[in-house]
Amino acid sequence: MGQRGWRKWGRRGAAGVVVLAVLGAGGGWLALRASLPQLDGEHRSALLSAPVTVVRDANGVPTISGASRIDVAYATGFVHGQERFFQMDLLRRSAAGELGELFGAKALPLDRAHRLHRFRARAQAVLQRLTPAERALLERYAAGVNDGIQALHARPFEYLLSGATPRPWTPADSLLAMWAMYFDLQGSQEPRDLARGWLAAHADPAQLAFLLPEATAWDTPLDAPAVALAATPIPATAPAWWGRKEAVPARQVAGVAFTDSVGSNNYAIAGTRTANGAAIVSDDMHLGLQLPNTWYRLALRFPDEHGQPRRVVGVSLPGSPPAVVGSNGHVAWAFTNSYADTLDLVRLGTDAAHPGQVRTPAGWETPVAHTETLRAKGAPDEILTVLETSLGPIRTVAGTQYAVHWVAHEPGALNLGHMQLESATTLDEALAAAAADGIPAQNVVLGDERGNIAWTIAGALPRRAQGGTATSFPLAFDGPVPTWSGLLAPAQHPRVVNPAGGQLVTANSRQLAGADAPTLGDGGFDMGARVNQLSGNVGRLGARTDVPAAFGAALDDRALFIGTWRERALGALDAGALANHPQRAEFRRLLATSWDGHASPGSVGYRLARQFMWSLQELLFGGVDAELAKLDPKASIATATARWPAVVARLLDERPAAWLPAGYASWRDVQLAAVDRAIAALTKDGTPLAQATWGQRNTAAIAHPFTIALPALRLWLSAPPDALPGDGNMPRVAGPKFGQSERLTVAPGHEEEGLFDMPGGQSGHPLSPYFLKGHADWVQGKTTPLLPGAAVHTLTFTK
Repeated sequence: MGQRGWRKWGRRGAAGVVVLAVLGAGGGWLALRASLPQLDGEHRSALLSAPVTVVRDANGVPTISGASRIDVAYATGFVHGQERFFQMDLLRRSAAGELGELFGAKALPLDRAHRLHRFRARAQAVLQRLTPAERALLERYAAGVNDGIQALHARPFEYLLSGATPRPWTPADSLLAMWAMYFDLQGSQEPRDLARGWLAAHADPAQLAFLLPEATAWDTPLDAPAVALAATPIPATAPAWWGRKEAVPARQVAGVAFTDSVGSNNYAIAGTRTANGAAIVSDDMHLGLQLPNTWYRLALRFPDEHGQPRRVVGVSLPGSPPAVVGSNGHVAWAFTNSYADTLDLVRLGTDAAHPGQVRTPAGWETPVAHTETLRAKGAPDEILTVLETSLGPIRTVAGTQYAVHWVAHEPGALNLGHMQLESATTLDEALAAAAADGIPAQNVVLGDERGNIAWTIAGALPRRAQGGTATSFPLAFDGPVPTWSGLLAPAQHPRVVNPAGGQLVTANSRQLAGADAPTLGDGGFDMGARVNQLSGNVGRLGARTDVPAAFGAALDDRALFIGTWRERALGALDAGALANHPQRAEFRRLLATSWDGHASPGSVGYRLARQFMWSLQELLFGGVDAELAKLDPKASIATATARWPAVVARLLDERPAAWLPAGYASWRDVQLAAVDRAIAALTKDGTPLAQATWGQRNTAAIAHPFTIALPALRLWLSAPPDALPGDGNMPRVAGPKFGQSERLTVAPGHEEEGLFDMPGGQSGHPLSPYFLKGHADWVQGKTTPLLPGAAVHTLTFTK
């Protein structure tokens, strides 16, 4: 064959490759489209007692209407399964320690940590304790999920890409989805106890009391106008580790520290202060952000136990049938993480005279060994032996054995009591339902159509010994402080009802200052700056406020907290500090001129002031953070106490010579070193200081989990990289991957006035028009109606 012939066949071959690529792409496109959910038409199921309709509006929000709550649960499962099955799969696998089956060996460290708790086995035990009606509801929901998957013309797109096969949903999986929230909401308590235990072992009592203050002037408790602060003197000496500069963790050096673990605002305003006399309840739960969003919006219609029509509107957690937050026309409810102390690490004794046994507070016992098989795609099975004591499973850290005594292991930690909130008609009924709810301990604020408001702890709380208090340090098996035993009775949960000020505000900080405070303990309270600012906002709403005004209170991004650190930096940068230091002069100029008092995307001054504060943290606590990270990757001074900025502020104000870190002549020099460190962090990639805006740092990185393994898919599976206003320590919490996972404000009985937004759309499918619907509104703080709008699609379920 001549050269001309080769060119001819070469052109044909190239054309063939192009055709095959086009056909492949077309086939892939068709397969992806085949996995889109069914929005219209009819679906038959012999499980239904009567027809059910799913009517979606222009935003894809469904109103699910049926003749019974169990029929509605079936249709909810169907919709969840079709729209969000992969998300549900990750929840159950995360709780059970089974992610390796999807993601391979790289998921095994997390699987080992979570399998320690054996939640899949515990789920079977919980199922046996449910009432027949409750089991039937979960079974019907699971049947709806599986029918929804089977009704798709192709597997959900994540399984098409990975080659995996969806595993059927079971009633136990719904419990695992709820346990996944225990990890999300209480997963910081183990590293917190470990960090505080290390500090207790490396500081004397006076030093520890100073470093770990119980309150700050920012706190705004529900049962007192302010916290009475004890004047804890700064000790005469500092711990040996204080101010060590070596081994500063890379996460801090990079200048990207963000307290992703703290979040959520909620508040209730009494009818005495509203335009229509009904209470107003508002909620924005702060969580890690990804696509699809944590929550799924819906409205449910069904007759209650008396045959009266009931409508519930709010958000659900895919994997579970109830409305998590919302309003039922009579009562509205909203949550924030309580940070109650719900976990003890109990140091176990060992002795060669007792081989195979450990010493607990009850005496010597032989742990029960459970064999767990960890499976990872592409890797051999791994056998994990879990040793369980009467207090919980054993975790070994730095050669020390601890029993992990966590309420999540208790038989009453999970139940379907949340369903009672859907049917509550009075504030008293809602209070009783919330306290008996089997969920991670949450601050719940409630409001009813008559204008009453209340706060209590919803979910499982540990029952401490008579007169005992919670402790956030590891306990000794033979120590003076006992661990808890069983769960606190719902009637004993603290509560505040119809306070004189006509408002209740929580934001993960210390809730109580009175006699009930020891009941909750401190499982990682936020410092209080956010709740202080939000409480002030709500208090200024006036006597006849409405839902739009209440909604706006949580969008406040004023930098009241960081503003104090800006003032400190400006004070340190006097004429002497600026001489022969042009970068410091530029830093000061930008602090003064590029500042509007907000965490604005375009503000350089905000970012500089914030980085100055964190640079001080690195200089003073970097060495100890390196030590704490050896115990647990999540352990740090910020884990041990969110109040560390108050500690640093006192040192800068009082300037004790004994606490001045080695190598510095004065506390002014420490602050100038922090300025220099901040400059280095912000310009290390060549960015001029004048271009180091807050928006450059606070850029949304909200994406589907698949983009971690397949970055090339980010274009289709992520939200736009918006520069976000807001930060921690202010009501509008916002980080690149953390923030307000929903915003909801409603007056019960007036749901048509309710407002809502969330960072992702209803669908988890990138080809769905509802994948990112509403995201731009969330970025801008623009509201949409809480109630679904006019029907665009109708799916009917019949027998």
